[in-house]
Amino acid sequence: MSSADAPLGRARAKHLHWWNRGSGVRLRLWMAVNVVVLSLLSYGVYLLANSSSEPVYQGLGVPAAEPGIKDRLTSGTSAARSIVPEKGSFTAPEGKYFGLSSTQIPWSSKKTNTLAKAAGQRPTMSEYFVNWNEDFDPTAVDASYRQGMLPVISWQPWAGRRQGTDQPKYALAKISDGTYDAYVTRFAKAVAGHKWPVVIRFAHEMNGAWYPWSEQRSGNHKGEYVKAWRHVHDLFEQAGADNVIWLWSPNILRPVPEVSLAELYPGDDYTDWIGMVGYAVQEKTAAAVFDPTLKKLRKLTDRPIVITEAGAEPGASKTAWISDFFDWLAKGEQEDVIGFIWFERDREQGGGADWRFTENAATLKAFRHGLAGIGLTGVADASTPGTPTAPAATTSG
Repeated sequence: MSSADAPLGRARAKHLHWWNRGSGVRLRLWMAVNVVVLSLLSYGVYLLANSSSEPVYQGLGVPAAEPGIKDRLTSGTSAARSIVPEKGSFTAPEGKYFGLSSTQIPWSSKKTNTLAKAAGQRPTMSEYFVNWNEDFDPTAVDASYRQGMLPVISWQPWAGRRQGTDQPKYALAKISDGTYDAYVTRFAKAVAGHKWPVVIRFAHEMNGAWYPWSEQRSGNHKGEYVKAWRHVHDLFEQAGADNVIWLWSPNILRPVPEVSLAELYPGDDYTDWIGMVGYAVQEKTAAAVFDPTLKKLRKLTDRPIVITEAGAEPGASKTAWISDFFDWLAKGEQEDVIGFIWFERDREQGGGADWRFTENAATLKAFRHGLAGIGLTGVADASTPGTPTAPAATTSG
């Protein structure tokens, strides 16, 4: 190219369209577009994961449709949003609650649906466990209501089973002297702010010696359990958490007949329901498991009673015991027993034995038949044609 042609070449170069200036420009543009798209997708995922949408609740035993992406992204502003029910609408039910405690419940609707189909009735309670190194999780409450279940939180003042039955860090005196006030108040304010009613089963089976909050463990002394309970209850009142149903739940007397329930009872001003944990081990009837403890409880209070953990040990009499349990529960003298929670777990899932009603076809059939004869609260029928089969065992999750 001559020197005379050079300016013309430079001019032509200046007028080349930007798209034709080389692959480097196109690559940079493509990368920029990808960054924008990925940013938008990431923000969408963030909104989905952190959505504060309220649960869609259609009544006990009635599962709602899973929330769509639009509902999640708009934080529950859709027309399907539920009105928050009052605590009083749950405390005196017409009929009995059918509850489940099992792995993945209430988080997995698939697991709930599988067990509901097996039982022939939809559960109206979900029980799950929260330790004192965990904060209140509103998503668990939302998931429970979306599936038509009242959430029951077993709130355990310890750091978990792996730390042993003695955990002086969580001694009852430390709870009542204010050591954990910041944590309890934070939990209480979160419950109050969420507004939806929850059942709190605080420090259950306190009459046994197998949990750190027993007065026989962790350096605890007589009288300290009631002080700790009342202190926690008072902090919730101060936080405005009047949406809590307080459930005091000792173990049946069989392993600890010498322990006084009266000395461990916080009083009617501090409780809404009375619970009872009981499993059939060698007993042939439900009355043998529950009646001795029921007599003691009924002398203490006339509060409604919930069997907060029930099950039967594997063996030749398990099927018959399940049938007898429902016959016993249906009797008029059990009118104050407003519900039960079946501990649907085996050893791998946190049970002391295979307590599941789905252990085999015979236990499943007995459970399904017995449950059908109980007047349950809510619209709970989940029956399907055909012979029920036990669902495959699941691992803890």
